[in-house]
Order: sequence, then C-alpha cells, then structure tokens
Amino acid sequence: MELKKIQALFPSEDGNKHDRDVFVGMISQLLEELDSKKNAEQSILGKSKDRSGDYYQQIVKTADIPQRGKSFEEVLSELSNLMEGHPYHTKNFLTNVLPMASIPGLIGQFTASLLNGNNLWDVYGPAGAEAETKVISIMSRLAGYEPEQSWGYTTWGGQGAVFTGLRIAITKQVEDALYEGVPNNLYCFSSEQAHYSLIKSAEATGLGRNKVIKVRTKQDHSLDENDLYLKMKTVIERGGIPVYVVGTTGTTDNFGIDNLKAIKETVEQVRIEHQLPPIHIHADSALGGFYCLFNSYDFESNPLDFEPAVLQGLKQITERMQYLHLADSLCFDFQKLGQTPYVTSLFLVKQKQDLDKIDLDAKESPYVGDRAYGSYHTSYTLECSRMASSISILTALNMFGVEGYQQLLANYVRVNLAFRTKLQKQLPSIAVTNPNNPGPLTAFRLYTGKPKWEEEQQGQSTLREIQEVNKLNESLFEALGKRKDEIFLGDTKKFDMVAAKDHPVEVPIYVSKLFCISPYTEVAHLDNVVAFIESTIQEVIKESELYL
Repeated sequence: MELKKIQALFPSEDGNKHDRDVFVGMISQLLEELDSKKNAEQSILGKSKDRSGDYYQQIVKTADIPQRGKSFEEVLSELSNLMEGHPYHTKNFLTNVLPMASIPGLIGQFTASLLNGNNLWDVYGPAGAEAETKVISIMSRLAGYEPEQSWGYTTWGGQGAVFTGLRIAITKQVEDALYEGVPNNLYCFSSEQAHYSLIKSAEATGLGRNKVIKVRTKQDHSLDENDLYLKMKTVIERGGIPVYVVGTTGTTDNFGIDNLKAIKETVEQVRIEHQLPPIHIHADSALGGFYCLFNSYDFESNPLDFEPAVLQGLKQITERMQYLHLADSLCFDFQKLGQTPYVTSLFLVKQKQDLDKIDLDAKESPYVGDRAYGSYHTSYTLECSRMASSISILTALNMFGVEGYQQLLANYVRVNLAFRTKLQKQLPSIAVTNPNNPGPLTAFRLYTGKPKWEEEQQGQSTLREIQEVNKLNESLFEALGKRKDEIFLGDTKKFDMVAAKDHPVEVPIYVSKLFCISPYTEVAHLDNVVAFIESTIQEVIKESELYL
C-alpha cells in the first residue's frame, strides 16, 4: 500500500472538506448498519449467535491479519458481524447495571478520541485536564465536598476508586509502606453485600484477601454499625490495625445504602478508644451516588411534579445520600447511571493532600511533568497513560443538567415501584426481596407456594428448604437466560447471606433481578414484562414437575 493511501486512513491534517466528508460517510454507514439491526421488541441487535462450545477456540485458529489492508466495505461487513446478537438497550433491556451510552456521552467520548490526548499531563492532553478539573469541581460540590479542598481524577471503574482509596488508607497508617511494603496486620472492612472490588484491591496492594472483614447487614441490606464496631475491636485485640472502611451507597444486587453518618461515628469511636491514626472511609458510590443530585431538591414544593410514591422513594434515598461528604473519598461511575460509555469513572478525595501520600517524586518521571512548562501532572494515579474520559462526563453533565438527570433517576424509581406492585399482585408465589430499598432495581425470589422470604431472613428455614428454593430459582435463571433475546433480566447467586436453623454457616440466597437502566423503559411496558416472567415460570414448572 502506497503512502498516500495509508495517509487516507487518518483524519486530515488541514481540515479539508473532502477528507471530512469521506470520514463522516464511513461513520454514517456504520450507524446505518447498527440501526438496521435494531428491534424495539428485542434486547439484542439482529439475530442471536451461538457462542457456546468451541466458538472462541475456532476464532483463535482462523484469526489473521491480511497482507494487504481491506476496503472499508469489507471491514464494515466484519463490524456488522460483530454487532450481530449483541445486547442492546431497548425497553426490554433490564439486566444488572450495564449502561446505555447517551448521545452526549458518545459525543464527548468521540471528541476525546479525536483529540487523543494523554490525560497524564496537560502538555499532552490540555483538553482532558481542563474537562477533568471542571468535572472534579462539579461533582465535589454535588457530593458536599468543598471544591477548593477536594481533588480527584477519572479512572478504570469503581474498582480503580476502591483500590486508590485503599492505597491512601495504608499510607495514612504506615507512612513508609510505599517504600518498605505493607505490614501483615492491616485490615479493611465492608458489608457482606459490598462489591468484590475490595477483595481484589486487598490482593493487589499486598494485604491479602483474608484481611477483608465482612460485616453483617440489616434487613434493608445496609451495613450493621454495631457489628462493624465489634469486628474492628476484635481485630485490634488480636494485634491488627483497621485502616479502611468501605461504605456502599447503592449495592449492585439490592440497592442497599449504608449509613455513612453512623459508619463515621463508629469508626471515630474505635479510633479514639484505641488512639489510632485516621482510618480512611471510602464511599463506594459508583452506582447510587448519582442520587445526590436530589440533595438540593425541594421535596416540599416538588418542582418536577413527581408522584407521591416516587417522591417518597427519592426522599428515602436522599436521607442516606446526604451524608456522602462524610467519606474521605468516593466515586461516580458515569458508565452506570450517568449513561456515558465505558469507562468513565470519577474518583474524588475530600482533602487533595491525600493524593500527595501516593504521588511519585518528580525525578521518578523525568520525561513527563518534571518541566518548567505544564501545570497538571497526575503522577498519583496508578495509570500512566489515561484517556480523557472526563470530556464525555462533562458533555453529559452539560446536556442533561441537574433536572435531566433527576427526571431519569426518578423514572428508574417509578418503574421499579410499579413493577413490584404488579409482580406480587399477579404472581403471589414471588417475594420482592429488597422491598425497603426504592431505587433502580428490584430483586425477586420464586417459591413453591407461599413466599417464605421473611422466615429465611429470620433464620427459621432449614438448609434443605433454602437449597430447594435456590435450586428452583436457578432453574428460573436458566429459563430466563434462554429467552434473554426477548427480555433481558438479571440474576445473582449471592443476593444475601442468611442463617439456616440447622446449619452453622450462613447460606447464600438466589434471586432474579429487574434493573432499570434504559431510558426507554416505562411503566406502560411492565405488563408485558410480568407476563414474560409468568410464562417463563410456567416453563420451569412444567420441566421440573413442581406446582405453585
């Protein structure tokens, strides 16, 4: 391929109309191909692909790079094949917390890709540095931080935020840990409902997975502060040092919101009693943190005219979310309820000097940052090269505005409250297992008769009884999964841990989930969803010869 043809594969250097029209034409064809596969009554693009068996092994055997570059038409055909059967966010996309990338988010991401600056340093990525500074300030203010004292950066998901929080927590207790390594008596704490990010972070920092202490949860799936106090005391009595507590404000499986005010008071009590250095509290607000947009909402005048049930649900969420500012660090996964593309996560610290604790000396990175020019060098991040995902976040914030996000977040509550009512009315053998948590998701559990969720929670069921119900719900998972092209629901095998009356170890609970993450899902669509669940249950009954 001659050089001129290779140059044609890049955006023009002079902004000429001809090259731009060719580029836009390619993008237009790509969008046409994508749109041709859309069906509002499905949850996938085009037709389903069977990717089981040795599907991926066969790809390994046949994949190759062509000797001569292919034409765009040939490449478009391959891209079209990749799209086939891919999940897509119609009104029937109701599984877990997977995003629908909004147009503002896509435009921002595309802008970042066009500029392709390295957000490590403003000399290489000034647009990203400017956008990141704005986003940090905006979200700090919304969370209740003081923007002139806080700081942060965009990172690789909520996992990246939990990990950085732990790095900071360790250095608060052991100043030379970055140089000498991590002592083997440091411990961190989270609820048994918390995301597994903390387990992976403990492994990666060298603490070890066994240094993560799981704290019991209450019936609303929030962390039990009394159990936290007891477990922190036990660790100290055995020679350990508590360094990190993660409070989750919106768990993935049940939208449990930990009480950060009570956590803060408990941690401070332990710290003072044992004369410890500060114990870092991280709010894993990756999912639920967006509801802090209601912290300043006037629930009395209700300017957006939310219905009473929705208003009450939002108020209940806000009663917990108003304490985000008590955490030493927190995060927002915009690729979740922020509706921007992967990966657009923001990590914030309440006190910007906390990031100094994990920063590099300028002499350690002499080729970037250690210059008389440039004033934005993020050598405290674990990443070196960083995409300017803040541009996508900023674009979404500007185009949605506070009210746009409030309407979207309120609709998720509206849909789930209505779903719970319809589901239990039409299917009395189903229990909603997170009834105390209004929010974007509903977890539900199928029984062979009258629901026994309350008995299970209170430890009144036997191990065999719990396992039989789990097996029934696992059959429901499989049946729903086979029909996910129609309506894509979620599930989990560890919604909660409960005691069995004849077994010494707590037992996991299996549930299915409806997660409202698409802006196209409305209350009017729920009759069809409930009917879909009912027909799937009938299939399970028929196959297992169980009768409700």
